[in-house]
Amino acid sequence: MTKARSLSVDDPALDCPVPPETVSRLIKADAEDASFILDGIPESTRARLAVWLYGRSHTHEIGVRVAATCEGVTLRRAAGNVGNALYDLSRRPYKAPSHGARAASTGRVTLGGSSARRA
Repeated sequence: MTKARSLSVDDPALDCPVPPETVSRLIKADAEDASFILDGIPESTRARLAVWLYGRSHTHEIGVRVAATCEGVTLRRAAGNVGNALYDLSRRPYKAPSHGARAASTGRVTLGGSSARRA
């Protein structure tokens, strides 16, 4: 009888196409070392890895860099429209996502209410 693996949202290795040690090395690597690490990974696996990394907020940029090592057709085969969008992103200068960022307020904050009501 085989033991079923319990699944958890908190499991960082869930669906990762490479061992966690490889991901850790990529996160810590500079551009040259990352190229060396990625050279040993087949392109189809790199494409799935790029999508997996991009899907996590703290590894977006690494996902884009990994996607830059893949052909568009390989990324599309790995993730359909998401792969296509990731291919396009990987061919432009990286810009961090702005979700959660708030625009600076141009108005003045007052605690006393409107001065027109005080008259």
